[in-house]
Amino acid sequence: MAFLPDTKFRGGGFTGWKCAVEVFKTLVRRKQVDSAAGEPGSSSGQRHVLARALTVPHLIAIGIGSTIGAGVYILVGTVAREHSGPALTFSFLIAGIAAALSAFCYAELASRCPSAGSAYHYSYVCIGEGVAWLVGWGLILEYTIGGSAVSRGVSPNLAMLFGGPDSLPSFLARQIIPGVGIVVDPCAAFLILLVTVVLSLGIKESTLFQGFVTVANICVMIFIIVLGGYLGFKTGWPGYELPSGYFPFGANGMLAGASTVFFAYIGFDILANTAEEVKNPQRDLPMGIGIALSICCTLYMLVSAVIVGLVPYYAMDPDTPISSAFETNGIKWAAYVITAGACFALCSTLTGSLLPQPRMFMAMARDGLLPPFFSEVDKKTQVPVKGTVVTGALAAFLAFFMDVEQLSGMVSVGTLLAFTVVAISVLILRYVPPDEVPLPLSFQETVDSVLRRYVISNNQGEAADKENLDPDLVSETSVDFPLIKKVARNLNLNIEASMSEAKRRKIAGWSITITCIGVIILATSASSTALYSPLRYTLCGIGGILLSAGMILLTFINQDDARHSFGHTSGFTCPFVPFLPIACILINVYLLINLGGSTWARVSLFQPAIELMFLARVGAFRESGVVTSA
Repeated sequence: MAFLPDTKFRGGGFTGWKCAVEVFKTLVRRKQVDSAAGEPGSSSGQRHVLARALTVPHLIAIGIGSTIGAGVYILVGTVAREHSGPALTFSFLIAGIAAALSAFCYAELASRCPSAGSAYHYSYVCIGEGVAWLVGWGLILEYTIGGSAVSRGVSPNLAMLFGGPDSLPSFLARQIIPGVGIVVDPCAAFLILLVTVVLSLGIKESTLFQGFVTVANICVMIFIIVLGGYLGFKTGWPGYELPSGYFPFGANGMLAGASTVFFAYIGFDILANTAEEVKNPQRDLPMGIGIALSICCTLYMLVSAVIVGLVPYYAMDPDTPISSAFETNGIKWAAYVITAGACFALCSTLTGSLLPQPRMFMAMARDGLLPPFFSEVDKKTQVPVKGTVVTGALAAFLAFFMDVEQLSGMVSVGTLLAFTVVAISVLILRYVPPDEVPLPLSFQETVDSVLRRYVISNNQGEAADKENLDPDLVSETSVDFPLIKKVARNLNLNIEASMSEAKRRKIAGWSITITCIGVIILATSASSTALYSPLRYTLCGIGGILLSAGMILLTFINQDDARHSFGHTSGFTCPFVPFLPIACILINVYLLINLGGSTWARVSLFQPAIELMFLARVGAFRESGVVTSA
């Protein structure tokens, strides 16, 4: 693996300021985009190439299946009752547009850096190892907790589908362990192990399975749209005939609803983790991400438009809004179809949660951040089977013994952090790309020529001293040739251009930093309603000024020409830079801050452990005398 800069730990004891310097160098160390870890077949012995078998239809199936979960069957009622009312459709549209901002950023980086690890890999290339470590473990927690939470939702839906809470066989039904009060869920653990086996068979086999359950889920949603539309036209859409109008909670309520349903779009980023398994990542990954997100947004909007039109928003059942809406119109049997759709959605989302996790472990193991055990790829199936088994067993253990519903908020932390880092990485890629670009051939020849002249001139000067000659006369003679004058003049121009480019990169780097600081101040102060009003407005003004200043500077600064040679070229490029990435950063940071104190309290319990693991890794590599292993 190649790093920028390439540093080694040397020197005395691992104490004091030397320790701090070494840790800081590790935090900011970046790997090159053309790292050997990202190119198949460049390793030793046990690592093999992932199967390049995915095309656009496969990616669409993975994207839709990972995004549309059972939450949509509940979100419709909760958000309509508490925030949006009949304007729920617009809330889904606004949330879809906000998710599309992150999708644009992911599409560019996924096509330029088609390697496993997604946001972890991008942040390692563009920002540094410290941020990549946090993002990687944030995504690992997201996938593990998310998969366990999703699997725990299957048994209640299966029980409802087969007639009631006690309808499941005893070996699958939830049981309470006497004396300790722990509720175990064998059905959840069994389902995770089943999906783990499917994922171990190969990427095409697991995609076929996910595609099947995704199609079944989409068929249920189309059933809801068609039958609900028929009932709506038959009854005159009573949900829209209200005295309060289409926006009973105003624009603020609609936006609050959009911030809630935004999390229904989480899942498309999983496609970036399959980049090494895509046949043509430069073309297929952006298409897969865009088409999958568009289909999800369309289905969400149509389902919400139908359901809020069948029943007034204030009369919706917050737990089973779709089933109760059909039951109100005399179609009770529809509840079974909807429950089956929820089961299909949960299975598809579970597959999407377990699929990227071993690939994240594999990417981190290739970079030396985890044991090489996780980087091994099975020769026959061409998937990381060992990592898949380990992560599946861990998720099954959590789902069997723990009610992880309270930890589900941490899933959002990992996702929003990844979205934010990806948007920042796009700005860095465009304005201060981290790759070391070699000097142009003509420039290098000029430098070599002048260096040779400098050496000859010095030698002549020394000879003139020995012979009591005037060295200035020799020097003047040596530069009196027109060709040497021209070379010197070109060298001066190139040096001036290089200094100008260095100044531009410095200004651009500070502009990105100022923009991020302004976003944090603005989002924090805008969310802190408990602050004294003048102080809050002052902080909002400071944050807005910093944000605007950074964005204006980036608008008028030329983007770096080296971006054209960064990674794999001829792929997708994010439009409207710097405005689109900055808007993406602002939205994601605002949502991060508003996740709630309980979620951040749980995150703070894991954070020290992650930091200690990182410091322990730095100490281990320092003792062994190496920086990393690939």
